[in-house]
Amino acid sequence: MGKLFGTDGIRGQANCYPITPEVALQTGKAMAHVFQARGHGTKRAIIGKDTRLSGYMLESALTSGLVSLGMDVLLVGPVPTPAVAHLAKSMGAAVGIMLTASHNPYDDNGIKVFSHDGFKLSDEIEAQIEELVLSEEMSSEHIRSEDLGKAYRVEDARGRYIEFAKSSIANESLDGLKVVLDCANGAAYLVGPWIFKELGAEVTKIFAEPDGFNINNGCGALHPETVGEMVRQRKADVGIALDGDADRVIFCDAQGNMVDGDRILAMCALEFKTQGKLAQDTLVVTSMSNLGLHDAMRKAGVRVEVTDVGDRQVIERMRADRCNLGGEKSGHVIFMDYATTGDGILTALQVLRLMKQQGASLADLAKCMTEYPQALVSLRVVEKRPLEDMTIVQKVLERCRQDLGKDGRVLLRYSGTEPKVRLLVEARETAAVERWVGEISSVIHKEIGA
Repeated sequence: MGKLFGTDGIRGQANCYPITPEVALQTGKAMAHVFQARGHGTKRAIIGKDTRLSGYMLESALTSGLVSLGMDVLLVGPVPTPAVAHLAKSMGAAVGIMLTASHNPYDDNGIKVFSHDGFKLSDEIEAQIEELVLSEEMSSEHIRSEDLGKAYRVEDARGRYIEFAKSSIANESLDGLKVVLDCANGAAYLVGPWIFKELGAEVTKIFAEPDGFNINNGCGALHPETVGEMVRQRKADVGIALDGDADRVIFCDAQGNMVDGDRILAMCALEFKTQGKLAQDTLVVTSMSNLGLHDAMRKAGVRVEVTDVGDRQVIERMRADRCNLGGEKSGHVIFMDYATTGDGILTALQVLRLMKQQGASLADLAKCMTEYPQALVSLRVVEKRPLEDMTIVQKVLERCRQDLGKDGRVLLRYSGTEPKVRLLVEARETAAVERWVGEISSVIHKEIGA
């Protein structure tokens, strides 16, 4: 067996290692062993999922593993990832488990795990679970039949999350707002439209008919042009595109123009700063955020903390520095005053509240920062050789850095979840971005390209 946990839980192609029922069963047993040993005073585990066909297989296998060692399992069905984090905390569970591969196609799946406090597991706990699974020690661990756990479905789980999400804007009205909501045929297809309608918005829902195969297929946060076109057709005020597990969101304004996580973070940080609500006067972002965001924050007197890529890294820095706002350009936004993880629906509610309170369009709010020209490309690779060991690659990166100087940057890193390398080039001039993307991509393709 190979390593299980990656940058965001366990992920891979469904029914191939490690996303198999055999591994899921052993992972369930390992989780039961670890979390009962940690003594949180509860034997309760929560399992949610998105809409992938393979979710049924993994749900059954994980449940079997957990109950076989005495855990009681609450099955909450298709709900957003942040709903599982919230329910784990609010329902007194020892662990919350979400079956999802986020923005990936239907034939991938994964296991995201949250602790009793709603935060993702520490490296230490992940290592304990992984060691037990890989050692196959759990295969021989059994308990008395009278001590087995139970599994049952929780019918009001979605309702609990809906009320939580609405409370994040103190039940303010969204009357008068016309919204197009792209549910990505994913985890939010039920709760998403319900939340916005209950708050008074006029909602046109699209891609809200999952069939097990169509999650993220030409829709959702990776395809905002789809919701943008519908916004123009329906003459709506805003388009909201969630990803498959609804932990992130990308917007479109009334003209169909994309508004990404950087602009959302900027407008929210400026509002929090004005109201004296921005903890430590600090915004936490990743290395992928646009330099224009840094410029806007500097002018407003907001300090910017930069982490490695990943919402987990952002959250860890936020907790360490006691910050309440952070996120990623990709649309993961964390409002720590309300939630313990990125939440696309909660983020959308904050943006709509801001539009209502200021009487401003999303396009007007998005003018709070000016982006540098930027290109982010994903290149498929046949192997993940250490980038620092590839002399030719390092030489072209160094030439790029010298050329761009202080007015730009280049970043190259492997994806933590896919056989790809991510290339980011940013500069004041579009021509420079295009030139260096082409040159670096060519070198990468020759060295390790698929």
